[in-house]
Amino acid sequence: MRALYFDCFSGVSGDMMLGALLDLGIDERRFLDELSKLNLSGYDIVIEKKVKDSITVTDVNIIVEGIEDYSHDHNHGHGHKHEHEHNHEHRHDHSHDHHHHHHHPSRNLEDIEKIIDESNLKPNVKEFGKKVFKEIAKAEAKVHNKGINEIHFHEVGAVDSIVDIMGVAICIDLLGVDKIYSSPLRDGNGFIKCQHGMLPVPVPAVMEMLKMSKIPYITEDINTELVTPTGIALIKSLCSEYGVMPPMEIEKVGYGAGKREIGRFNALRCVLGTLADELKKGDEVYVLETNIDDMNPELLGYVMEVLLERGALEVFYTPVYMKKNRPAVVLTVLADEKKQDELSKIILRETSTLGIRKTICKRQTLNREEKSVMTKYGEIKVKISLAEGLKKVSPEYEDCKRVAKERNIPLWKVYDEVKNAVQ
Repeated sequence: MRALYFDCFSGVSGDMMLGALLDLGIDERRFLDELSKLNLSGYDIVIEKKVKDSITVTDVNIIVEGIEDYSHDHNHGHGHKHEHEHNHEHRHDHSHDHHHHHHHPSRNLEDIEKIIDESNLKPNVKEFGKKVFKEIAKAEAKVHNKGINEIHFHEVGAVDSIVDIMGVAICIDLLGVDKIYSSPLRDGNGFIKCQHGMLPVPVPAVMEMLKMSKIPYITEDINTELVTPTGIALIKSLCSEYGVMPPMEIEKVGYGAGKREIGRFNALRCVLGTLADELKKGDEVYVLETNIDDMNPELLGYVMEVLLERGALEVFYTPVYMKKNRPAVVLTVLADEKKQDELSKIILRETSTLGIRKTICKRQTLNREEKSVMTKYGEIKVKISLAEGLKKVSPEYEDCKRVAKERNIPLWKVYDEVKNAVQ
């Protein structure tokens, strides 16, 4: 299973995450070709390698046309992108837009979703981008006691954040990772200057997104903001687990540059690799076999049920011909070492056989994950196995059968819907 781990030792922002992902070695031309499908104008993106504290990092800058004075006047954040984030995320009254030298129209969530929907990006990239923007708007709406579509993103911050967020979505898609983790988020303290005045760190929108998130949050004695609303929205939308880095074979490491001097190395590190427990090596199973030629087939069906109920890994019958051309079956049972003795006794008790052949076999299996997925037919259980970036999906037969009967549709349609829901 290919995994990605974000090491947020100096916090996280949208531009830092985009830089760190690109630093993993994503083809820049391919990335820019995908980004152009956003069909968004009025900005330039500058991607360059820099050295910070003797470490090579990737620095990403989004330059929005005609707002140089605006960006410099409000340069208070962790990076120039989330500096804008706080401007647009805390500037909700239309009248605020007239306080600057340039007039830039604001955009609400519906406007941004329309831009994303009308782009030529992949459906999964679009859905992720909208998920992140909704997370931010929902938090801001709660903080300012407004409806979610009353929250307005200033033109500057909107363009900036759209590129950051959709850029991250494109990178995640290009990397083809299966699971994403994050370290605890480390933030500074004190106050940060926003349009609404001096706000405490973390700013209210970040605090709102921390609620019920299970994201570990650590405050350090650094007098500035390290975790931005866009940064935490991305982490919250991407990651399934938080804490120390899981055991993994590391393939690549990337660093995304932070913009401010904080007295130590300011960057976001991401690690790409393969989870160490993807393949269970050295696994052994017992193979129990016996030939049966003198039993009622109805009884054999019962024997299979009992063996599976008592912990057999697999039970199957193979038709054979025995002496005197007598039709028979070979009963084969796969069992782990702890269960093999009990299952052998069941075979001897429930069948007519006089003996059992036992062999020990080595096997190699994929790590499996059982989960429930939401489909248009409702929630259905599924088994997922991952290896070498390939995903094998096995819908739960009983769940699919129940849905097919309830809705009077072919079983294969339910299977296809489940597999599409997992992709």
